[in-house]
Amino acid sequence: MQSRTEWEGVDRWYDQIVGQEGHYYHRQVILPKLLPLLQFKDFDSPALLDLACGQGVLARQIPSHIPYWGVDLAPSLITEAKKKSGQNRQFVVGDICEPLPLDKHDFSHAAIILALQNVAKPNLAILNASRHLRKGGVLSLVLNHPCFRIPRQSSWGVDTGKKIQYRRVDSYLKPQKIPIQTHPSKGQVSSNTWSFHHSLSDFSRFLADAGFAILLIEEWTSDKISTGAAAKMENRARSEFPLFLTFLAQKI
Repeated sequence: MQSRTEWEGVDRWYDQIVGQEGHYYHRQVILPKLLPLLQFKDFDSPALLDLACGQGVLARQIPSHIPYWGVDLAPSLITEAKKKSGQNRQFVVGDICEPLPLDKHDFSHAAIILALQNVAKPNLAILNASRHLRKGGVLSLVLNHPCFRIPRQSSWGVDTGKKIQYRRVDSYLKPQKIPIQTHPSKGQVSSNTWSFHHSLSDFSRFLADAGFAILLIEEWTSDKISTGAAAKMENRARSEFPLFLTFLAQKI
């Protein structure tokens, strides 16, 4: 395992953005919509495995009595997660695409939140989730929407004749590895992280190959509201093109 990851160079920047309660879209969209889907009360002895957990924002949002294990490749983020999170929370450094440093294989829930598209081999991460879930356990994947939010391959445009804002997509089906320039904190060196694009059919196949059946797909839009001369078309576009795609899948 690497002793240092690409996220090590931007850990302070990332931690400032996410904070204790999550960044804006964690707080306003993702967590309010995701947490009700987990339905912990419907499972005997529920426990959650959080893959690519970062600094543990999900650990601080689920009920405190639910046992939680978080795994991330960046030691600095795991250190922050331990500082910020309370009891009944376990964090370990590990590569989510390699055998995990966990003996527990009967989790009721697993989650990968806004991280799978930063993983070079997402199929292996999904397979690891399956290996550590009990039969009937549920995996939650939250992605930047792979149809509409493809770095360097999607953008906004304006049709002045129709007075609408539209989404342009220049490439979709082909898998891609795309560099993302970060904006680190003062004293940290600027570096690239990576986004790995895959289509919906790819993610469907990854889940099926790992023994999952898809229970639900949800698409979540931004709750922000524009003002000013372009507000009508911006608000329309925002409501039509979702930011996030969520899979809820069950191990069969």
